[in-house]
Amino acid sequence: MSASAKNANLFAVAVVGASALKGKEVRDVLSERSFPSIDIKLLDEEEVLGQLEQVNDEPTFIQGVLPEHLEGVDFAFLASDEAYISKVWATVRDSGSEIIDISYALENNTDVVLRSPWVERELGRVHPVALQSAPVMIAHPAAVMLALLLARVQKAAKVQVASAVVCHPASEYGRKGLDELHDQTVNLLSFQTLPTAVLGAQAAFNLSVQPDTGAHPSLGEVEARIVRHYKALAQDEIAMPAVMVAQAPVFHGCVMAMFVLTKEKVTAEQLELALVGPHVVVAGAGDELPNSVNVAGTTEILTCVRPDGAGGNGFWIWAGCDNLRISAIQAVECAEEMVQTRPRGQLQ
Repeated sequence: MSASAKNANLFAVAVVGASALKGKEVRDVLSERSFPSIDIKLLDEEEVLGQLEQVNDEPTFIQGVLPEHLEGVDFAFLASDEAYISKVWATVRDSGSEIIDISYALENNTDVVLRSPWVERELGRVHPVALQSAPVMIAHPAAVMLALLLARVQKAAKVQVASAVVCHPASEYGRKGLDELHDQTVNLLSFQTLPTAVLGAQAAFNLSVQPDTGAHPSLGEVEARIVRHYKALAQDEIAMPAVMVAQAPVFHGCVMAMFVLTKEKVTAEQLELALVGPHVVVAGAGDELPNSVNVAGTTEILTCVRPDGAGGNGFWIWAGCDNLRISAIQAVECAEEMVQTRPRGQLQ
């Protein structure tokens, strides 16, 4: 590493699961936000080793998750599926890099810190920066949506009741989930047997709330994860909603219908004004409402508000986000904060 690079405070980065959907999003966000990196290493499973990818317009080969490939790495993003990250986690940990997990594989590790910079800023929390940081896990995008939106609703009126139905996309299961939904669609239209190894049941042309199918994680496990992450983010500062997760017949984009009943009289316009702010866009008159198509590629949570048909103080908030992109953005934001603990990259 040259002296000029050292003085520029540039860092070595590794994306573990570089070929995964989340890995690609992390790579894109690192580039878009001009993260101060001198080197971005793409690491992944054996079956994709040697695959050529582009990083900052430069061709880069995918390498294995080996100690020699992690040497000198300052920031490691864990972006593959839970099972694979669980296998290689110890190797990454031993490299001494800062770790940001968006695979959820580290959820049961007691020293891991669950984070959502967006919610933390909304609640006025300052995350302490330590010289030796604990591994960070990014909260589930549905938990982030719920916490951010309800925190803002509370600014307009106290919340008496809140509930949400979260539509779970196939992309949360990675490329295998997308491939299986595609194959289910094709097979269904040609009257063939449907594959269910990944999604656990028919997802094509179907909407299901079965919690205990063959999928891993099952809808019940996803539901429990969202609730756990929400509670950790809210810390009793935001009303606790009831949550149900449904497997949606969509490839990408997390959308949800949230019902809120306020204690005080409030109008839909007042709720819309409360929701508007960083990371949240409210659809105006004539705008296309949030849906699984128009949230793809967006960096914000798209929302709309309408009064409940029964009248009173009930309202429906329809919201959606690009689930993979929202997680990747917050992962990179956490790394940007951690830069303070590493005044210079470790590359020699």
